[in-house]
Amino acid sequence: MPLPSTTIQQWLDRTHAMFIGGEWLPARSGKTLEVFNPATAEVICQVPAGDADDIDRAVTSARTAFREWRHSRPSRREKLLLDLADALEERADEFAMLETLDNGKPLTFSRHMDVALAIDFLRYTAGWATKIEGRSMTPSMPYAPSDKQIVAYTRREPVGVVGAIIPWNFPLLMASWKIAPALAAGCSVVLKPAEDTPLTALLLAELVESVGFPAGTLNVVTGLGHEAGAALAAHPGINKVAFTGSTPVGKMIGKAAMENMTRTTLELGGKSPVMVLADADIEAAAAGAAQAIFFNQGQVCTAGSRIYVHEAAHDAFVAKLAEHAKGLTMAPGWEEGATLGPLVSAKQQQRVLDYIGYAREEGGQIATGGGAGRDTGFFVEPTVITGLAQNSRCVQEEIFGPVVVVQTFRDLDELVTLANDSPYGLAASLWSNDLSAIHRLIPEIDAGSVWVNGHNLLDPSMPFGGFKQSGIGREMGDSLIEHYTEQKSVVMLV
Repeated sequence: MPLPSTTIQQWLDRTHAMFIGGEWLPARSGKTLEVFNPATAEVICQVPAGDADDIDRAVTSARTAFREWRHSRPSRREKLLLDLADALEERADEFAMLETLDNGKPLTFSRHMDVALAIDFLRYTAGWATKIEGRSMTPSMPYAPSDKQIVAYTRREPVGVVGAIIPWNFPLLMASWKIAPALAAGCSVVLKPAEDTPLTALLLAELVESVGFPAGTLNVVTGLGHEAGAALAAHPGINKVAFTGSTPVGKMIGKAAMENMTRTTLELGGKSPVMVLADADIEAAAAGAAQAIFFNQGQVCTAGSRIYVHEAAHDAFVAKLAEHAKGLTMAPGWEEGATLGPLVSAKQQQRVLDYIGYAREEGGQIATGGGAGRDTGFFVEPTVITGLAQNSRCVQEEIFGPVVVVQTFRDLDELVTLANDSPYGLAASLWSNDLSAIHRLIPEIDAGSVWVNGHNLLDPSMPFGGFKQSGIGREMGDSLIEHYTEQKSVVMLV
């Protein structure tokens, strides 16, 4: 176990509470959940196990706050979000350590990726608060009285109370992706973090309180997904559900929300193809493919978990990819030089090891990895698999771990067929300098994001979301406001 700062250790040693209506409260049931350090399997603290009663209390608080918050000046919302970003930056090292202890990712990634990107996103989104606008229009309306002038315009109004349900792979970053646009648009929020990684959401709530957001604009309820999360998705007082997580859970949330015609944004699973064309620089492509799958232990919805490399380059590519995998340092995230931490839980570790077992059963060859690699903690070795058929489980199903399958293709038509042969369509990357081939392939690939000579190239200004079963709606870019507002048409005869 690392030695976190005195501040973080004192924070972990507290009796933790949920943040509802500006107050810190236990679960009404009195129940708690244990929070584990995935690198050691040790319990590091406990949080309230909220359920439907706590969700109802939080939604009531959010509805009360919304009545005033929706009319707050856009400049005030912008200022508060900027203040929140500043407060997060001041305590960035504490958030990074807490994220590593809770999630397992290497500390350098927590600090320079998760926390830094959350700060950047808050600042980007803050600016949208003052840029929500409608349009003036001149409709014909031939049936309107001829002696009247027609004044028509559209306006965007906050959708209402947002139920935000976030995953465990990027807890702080995903919280910011949901909270910031909702608050910028004038919505209030009930946030339900993943039960495996609730800690940075609670610490973020402390910052929200300290910078002066009105009570009830943000509420945080910790608890199990099938209890607190399900209650939030189905609550009639919620106007919008914003969910990031697996496709099966997203389908359940979508069905629950539909009963109340609740608006939804669902950012779901992926099985993103990495396509290495015949002209690609094999060294660069192998390094990029390694980053695409092994970053965050492969626990990334856009992870490049299936690779299609031109048949002439297969052996050389696999050798380079295996070399990169073997070069990773698998260790607890706080150790200097760690580049591959543990998976988030024992359950997730076993799930990933099971998939490696399926690959062996289906005739796959393990080029490197294939086991847990350490006796303590929830680790899985970076694993490269070859020789599997397109219909095998490891090619078709989302594994969500440091496991990649490499296959071959002969020509671009076959590549398109293989890449699109998936129920998912979140992202894809192309590795080539052949602009003709690149521009031919981009419109043919069923994916919400296509990256060229890179992977996981995200920016707050670029919309993010998926095709097919990878979700509904987009996050970031101008979609920030579109999905957290309702559009109203106004027509006046004067």
